[in-house]
Amino acid sequence: MNSTTVAPRISVLDRSRTRAGRPQGEALQETVRFAQEVEALGAYRRFWVSEHHSVPGVAGSAPTVLAAAVAAATSRIRVGTGGVMLPNHRPLVVAEQFGVLESLFPGRIDMGLGRSVGFTDGIRRALGTDKDATEDFGAQLAELTGYFTGTQTAHPQVHARPAEGLTVPAFVLATGAGAKIAAEAGLALVLGDVRGREALLRAVESYRAAFRPSVLWERPYVVVSATVAVAASTEEARRLLLPEAWAMAYSRTRGVFPPLEPVEDVLAREATMTAKERQFYEAAQRGQIHGTENEVRPAVAELLAATGADELLVTTSTYDRAAQLDSYRRLAVVAGLDGAPVTAPARPA
Repeated sequence: MNSTTVAPRISVLDRSRTRAGRPQGEALQETVRFAQEVEALGAYRRFWVSEHHSVPGVAGSAPTVLAAAVAAATSRIRVGTGGVMLPNHRPLVVAEQFGVLESLFPGRIDMGLGRSVGFTDGIRRALGTDKDATEDFGAQLAELTGYFTGTQTAHPQVHARPAEGLTVPAFVLATGAGAKIAAEAGLALVLGDVRGREALLRAVESYRAAFRPSVLWERPYVVVSATVAVAASTEEARRLLLPEAWAMAYSRTRGVFPPLEPVEDVLAREATMTAKERQFYEAAQRGQIHGTENEVRPAVAELLAATGADELLVTTSTYDRAAQLDSYRRLAVVAGLDGAPVTAPARPA
């Protein structure tokens, strides 16, 4: 692969994680403050928020509402969703919401879209959907983007105001069939390294091969999502990942994703974890990037080179908010803002 030394595009996904013993609403307030801090670093292209329902450990349930608050509190960084889960909503309503956002904050809004449904049967019933709703994702996506271009045919007499005529970049968060849908729709693709590197590379290759240019994207655009933690030492960086790893293990063994706990509390649990808890706890720590700046730099470069990704979307959740911000500050250095950029694939400006 041809490459050149450039600073890669890096962005942030914040899931508004709650902390043990703290009010849930505080997590949303912290997300807005964190967006301001990230923007001040000057290194990050986008700040995205997510959608989760009835999850004790995540306060972000209304991404377009939260995106509006983030956009109002910032001035330069692009703001979007990672993402709005389209099976949970009517495409017209989603188009109207993003039309309002783009009208209020022109040129700064991204429309990240996913195909996941609620985690449990009860949540899906409350949302008015079911497991099979993902099968309609392609049609929902076409209807949604058609409201912006004025080409949707599902409801010919209906127009999304003020979305029609506006240009809002659309991204699909997907793997497998979702990646194929993104390619056929001519939209950008966001992929996480959740099923292993080989599966990730296959998804990227198939997406690029099947991509059809659209009004929104003339060429394939790949965003790779990864968990990255950077600290003064390797051990400090590893410790940053432990609260999220324990939350994952807890959810896998109890069916409930909990608030983040302090690192010291998680370390105290290690000696008493069941075999199953330890299995999920250790699995949650694999495939992540952590270490000092000098350790993380080649790992980031290798990921970008292997995938040819246009952008890296980083998520780092830990109990200590100051340590979380410090990790992103250090990552800005890793990404080349210190004058020593990593090696990233060549791409059009």
